[in-house]
Amino acid sequence: MNTSMILKSALASAMVLGLGSIASAADMQQGQAAPMGDMVKCYGINAAHKNDCKSPGHSCAGQDTRARDPNAFVATPAGLCEKIDGGSTKPAKP
Repeated sequence: MNTSMILKSALASAMVLGLGSIASAADMQQGQAAPMGDMVKCYGINAAHKNDCKSPGHSCAGQDTRARDPNAFVATPAGLCEKIDGGSTKPAKP
């Protein structure tokens, strides 16, 4: 292969990846959250400051100061939560 052909392929690949990133960012700006897919909310397994979303006492991810908070969740693949010691698919306090 010649150098010109390699450079053209690399440039085309970079453009495709860039356009994909722009489209993904546009979806997030329009308020469309990324789908969880096969992920479930697993309560009681978080590390301090490593929760995925709002819990009683705060409204943002990463703000839970307590590890293994039974009301804070971390997204895990479906079926894994029940296998983790202390994991539950339901919060302690609704």
